Amino acid sequence: MPAAKPFVFICGPDDFLVGRLGRERFEAMAKEAGADDFSREILSGFANNVDEVEAAVNRFRDSVQTVAMFGGKRVVWFKDVNFLADTVTGRAEGTLRQVEALQEILAKVNPDEVGVIVTAAPLDRRRSFPKWCEAHADFELVGGDADSAAEGLAGVALAEARAIGASFGDGAVELLLTKVGANTRLITEEVRKLATFAGEGATIEEAHVAELTPNVAEGDFFEAADRFFAGDLRGTLDALQRHFFAGGDSRPLISSLQNRNRILLQARVLIDVGELKPPSERFGFDKAAWARAQGVYAAHFGGDAEKSSFNLFTQNQWYAGKLVGGAKLPTLRRLIDNQQEFIRAFEEIIRRPNEQETVMREMVVRCLGT
Repeated sequence: MPAAKPFVFICGPDDFLVGRLGRERFEAMAKEAGADDFSREILSGFANNVDEVEAAVNRFRDSVQTVAMFGGKRVVWFKDVNFLADTVTGRAEGTLRQVEALQEILAKVNPDEVGVIVTAAPLDRRRSFPKWCEAHADFELVGGDADSAAEGLAGVALAEARAIGASFGDGAVELLLTKVGANTRLITEEVRKLATFAGEGATIEEAHVAELTPNVAEGDFFEAADRFFAGDLRGTLDALQRHFFAGGDSRPLISSLQNRNRILLQARVLIDVGELKPPSERFGFDKAAWARAQGVYAAHFGGDAEKSSFNLFTQNQWYAGKLVGGAKLPTLRRLIDNQQEFIRAFEEIIRRPNEQETVMREMVVRCLGT
């Protein structure tokens, strides 16, 4: 049998998921060791600058080297470590020296005397320290890498549903992620709410999500944008009425329409020339075709990796496919005309600031009324 690893290292892109698993492992380790309150210690590894990184590592060193007051095994959780990320603080020379010191501390841990758990989010896995941890620690990556973020979020929802004895129907998980976005805390709470509504052991259906889950990812204007790009004139007008009745403003609505229209424009061109296939509404764009198109065209956007509707390939592949697959994809000419109508509506609102709803309704009728 291989020897037990001297410490636990849990990491991932999402601090909530990493922290939740870290707490579970900490409680289990403390219970197994029979550690009382005096033998348990939780230290924060959150640091805003190099001085705070040094202070956190020194606290951790002192804690690991401290002997339990009444004998027995101590359990230490070094949580919320954020200086292993690709940030200004994470790249600083002083921080890199402290990471080397942290590695030396962990290398000398005696698991018979002290149980150690380190949780870090986010993390730059290209560096040597995480690779060393993979080889020497009880290593666990939570939520996947950035490239598989959508799959990781879906996994959170599915795991939460399984834990409470529920399941998802077709399209329900995808709609939940579209409406909630990448907020893992809210995902778990929404799953519990939906499962309670559906009933014990029942299936959470897409209709449940549509009715009960708020549109957090895109705000109150999500419904109007969704109906607009489905080509539903009546539904869009009704959504506009609800939006403005609730005191909504036209500017975020126009911005949402423009952003989605830009994504559809780029997708429409790539589909027309055969670089992408029309996506499945459930599974999105084909991953291999997406990767090929990204390899050919991503450089023309100047290498900008920051998420932007001006660059299709900065969007999550599954999310972009969901938008395109869920729309009644207009012709390229119609999409260009949409952009012109959005500009026209914006200019009209500047001239008629007290008639925003009227201007937006007129714009929608011009776009969808033909």
